[in-house]
Amino acid sequence: MNRIMIDPITRLEGHGKIDIFLDDEGEVADCFFIVPELRGFEAFCVGRPVEEMPRITSRICGVCSEAHHLAAAKACDDVYGVEIPSVAKKLRELMYSAFFTGDHATHFYLLGGPDFVMGPDAPPAERNILGMVRKLGIDAGKTVIGARSDAHAIVKILGGKTIHMVTAIPGGVAKGLTAEERDEIVERAKRLLEFGKFTLKILDDIVLANQAYLDLILSDTYTHRFHSMGTVDENGHTNFYDGKIRVVDTEGDEIVTYHPRDYLQHVAEHVETWSYLKFPFLKAKGWHGFEDGIDNGLYRATPQSRLNAATGMATPLAQAEYERYFSTLTGDSSGDTPVHQTLAIHWARVVELVYAAERTLQLAMDEEITSPDFRTPPTETPNEGVGSVEAPRGTLTHHYITDERGILQKVNLIVGTTNNHGPISMSIKKAAQGLI
Repeated sequence: MNRIMIDPITRLEGHGKIDIFLDDEGEVADCFFIVPELRGFEAFCVGRPVEEMPRITSRICGVCSEAHHLAAAKACDDVYGVEIPSVAKKLRELMYSAFFTGDHATHFYLLGGPDFVMGPDAPPAERNILGMVRKLGIDAGKTVIGARSDAHAIVKILGGKTIHMVTAIPGGVAKGLTAEERDEIVERAKRLLEFGKFTLKILDDIVLANQAYLDLILSDTYTHRFHSMGTVDENGHTNFYDGKIRVVDTEGDEIVTYHPRDYLQHVAEHVETWSYLKFPFLKAKGWHGFEDGIDNGLYRATPQSRLNAATGMATPLAQAEYERYFSTLTGDSSGDTPVHQTLAIHWARVVELVYAAERTLQLAMDEEITSPDFRTPPTETPNEGVGSVEAPRGTLTHHYITDERGILQKVNLIVGTTNNHGPISMSIKKAAQGLI
């Protein structure tokens, strides 16, 4: 049996490799997506004061430190049983919406987009941001850089730092927003919204206008039928910062909607000997191996999954793009029929980018956003808490248990990408079988 090894995998945050095994006829017999590095964050957080977690866990990921920062802060709020003020929620979500806009821009233009903008047949050395600048023009490159700069600037104003921010603390945030800072954020948010429209045009003109790309997106090689998970607000609309977690099955029917602190009633984690990364699955469906379909417990938590799980978007331009996305891919603009094409996740990410930009401007213009009432100091004895947000790559859950002094006794994390470990492994194998 022959072995093909891809090590390391590029365009990801962290470490991974792929082992493909071919039989005597040269067909793919098996394929493994392997995470070879020990994932020990849960263990070495034990024994630390819980209020340190928003600062510690932001180091887990170099591209989504804001997600861990806020999930940790929400878990701390829950540990202390404190309800944070309305303006604190808005300040946290404002920072997070700006971050989401910049992160989705990074993913589309630097990680996923080059394969589509340059084309899947382009030499690998050209499928990157520099290749895209050559194809789209220097002004397009400046637009992307400018948008990422605006997003990072908003995060720094609100978070204290561009990465590994320090703003969220138990009970709220450490700093309010001045009128001058708000004015600057409004101007930057307006530019981010224009950038969202610019990205939609790139998607339309380069990707959706190319029938070969659409055929690739819709091909069976890149299609899997998994359940979908995402956070929704009280109206069933996608929300990145707060809400309940909704899971729909492969047909779009609701399996469950639950509060984040009840996640252990609905999600379990399977272990394989060949990877340090665990495989989450839905308890209601059970673990039945690496199989998709309505009867297995594997689910996705991605931009596409969030759109599948939601009933719509909370801002007008994003809602219009949500309807176009579903109408084009399923023939049903309502979103009741899920999309299962893996490569269409990049399109869903652009829909979310537009929503994040609209939400950033919406929150920045909120009259309450400069209120000085941005923290409620905790007074209860700490115990146990769960915090959850939508990280750009999936639902992120932090679960802490402390003693009466607030010293951590147990930590459990289900990271955004971890939700998708099973589907990623199956997608890689199916692609290898289709291409080799």
